[in-house]
Amino acid sequence: MKFLFIPCFFAILCISCGNFSFSKAGTPLSLLEQNKIDSTNFELFLRAFKKEQVLEIWAKNKSAKTFTKIKTYDFCTTSGVLGPKRQEGDRQIPEGCYWVDRFNPNSLFHLSLGLNYPNDSDRKLGDLQQPGTNIFIHGGCASVGCIPITNKNIEVLYALASEAKRLGQNKIPVHIFPSNKMETLLQTVNQNTVFWKNLLPIFNHFETKQQLPKVWIKPNGTYAIAN
Repeated sequence: MKFLFIPCFFAILCISCGNFSFSKAGTPLSLLEQNKIDSTNFELFLRAFKKEQVLEIWAKNKSAKTFTKIKTYDFCTTSGVLGPKRQEGDRQIPEGCYWVDRFNPNSLFHLSLGLNYPNDSDRKLGDLQQPGTNIFIHGGCASVGCIPITNKNIEVLYALASEAKRLGQNKIPVHIFPSNKMETLLQTVNQNTVFWKNLLPIFNHFETKQQLPKVWIKPNGTYAIAN
């Protein structure tokens, strides 16, 4: 890897270049404080599992080595099947390592966080002409390859992500796996087995250490962890 005003439950809410500003009490920042994470100096990490249809929200103090899971949201619905996204219109939710690269406060799905799909792996392993685009985590309850978590829940996540960005985290990492039971999944061989085996070390690294591995993408499109 190349290293409208919207009514919300916040006490104070404003939208400026995709960023929220709000007071601390009774807001998403309380999720951080409840987990002893400094709401003025934190980073986020998002991890999704397609089979279980869950999106995990992790956070840590910038000075800390390990992340803490602060919230889990269910997908409101899903689309496609297990396996990576490879072509425009295949309705697949991608699998792999991404980051939030844009904020849309005027989304048709209430609020949305855009992912940098297709990344270098997707461009190499997917359709060379039309690998697909415009993958978001968003509100509502519809999907043709995105991750919807309802309007209420995207409000919380969007606010946290906006604050993390304001505090200097320009790339919020997002890992999407076929399942949170990767070893079990790999017991059955299919057309995705080779790709899933490639994702396994990344999954295991965070699962055992609660630390993000330094991931890069090789010229052949496979993922690797930097030493």
